[in-house]
Amino acid sequence: MEWFRKAKAGLSGESKRDIPDGLWTKCGGCGEIIYALELERLFWVCPTCDYHFRIRHSDYIRLLLDEGVIEEYDRGLVAQDPLKFRDKKKYPERIADSQKKTGLADAIVCGVGKIGGRGVSFGVMEFAFIGGSMGSVVGEKVARAIERAMTRQIPLVIVSCSGGARMQEGILSLFQMAKTSLLLAELAEAKIPFISVLTNPTTAGVMASYASLGDVIIAEPKAQLGFAGPRVIKDTIHQELPEGFQSSEFFLEHGFLDRIVRRKDLKSTIISLLSFLCGPKAGVVEKSGHTLPNTVLESAETL
Repeated sequence: MEWFRKAKAGLSGESKRDIPDGLWTKCGGCGEIIYALELERLFWVCPTCDYHFRIRHSDYIRLLLDEGVIEEYDRGLVAQDPLKFRDKKKYPERIADSQKKTGLADAIVCGVGKIGGRGVSFGVMEFAFIGGSMGSVVGEKVARAIERAMTRQIPLVIVSCSGGARMQEGILSLFQMAKTSLLLAELAEAKIPFISVLTNPTTAGVMASYASLGDVIIAEPKAQLGFAGPRVIKDTIHQELPEGFQSSEFFLEHGFLDRIVRRKDLKSTIISLLSFLCGPKAGVVEKSGHTLPNTVLESAETL
């Protein structure tokens, strides 16, 4: 029975091969174990339950911009520590740790690129940098991206992924809400379109400012959207909250969102919207206002 002893020894795990880290990934939606290369091919969307994994800013650049190329601006802006803030770490230490982790100076990358051959002022947030929080640098970069759209007469596209305003900068981070909102009002007055893309999560100060002020607002499926967290809201109003009330599906049902778009369709949807919104001269729209009705999206899809 030598063959049986060999088989039994094999089952003991002594000769089991090690599986390299990162080869398989567990789905956060259904728990399915998925081959990482297959996930990458599917834009990091679960083939079983359509769960959209959170991806890096660089992935959105490759996904949305032609040739995956961005001419980045304002890379030299770095957060200061005017409040001398400290929790478990000093604020400059948190900044340094996040810079080392992400390779970015702060939680957003802004620049100019092309989508479907059309020049756009583009911004994309990075959640891995202190939760994608908005401090003075993020606010200033967004403000400059808006001004760049006005100066060059090109559309604005921002992909948001954020936990909100950065508490380490206190009131200075809240100032960014007013600054970016004011500039977006000027952008609308200039009749230059702004498409806001919401990913999981988009919350608090970012959601309460530029993320919710797009001419068209689209979101990925099942993204967490909102201002305060569910526990805070529940403790404030002392009521049970509807199931999924902070999901993109709930927002769409209640009119706060124009369309839910699967990740693989994001670029083609934005191209259609820009074709509809922009006149003969790239960057000049024929309609103004903020949230456009679904009929606009339906019309764009026929172009």
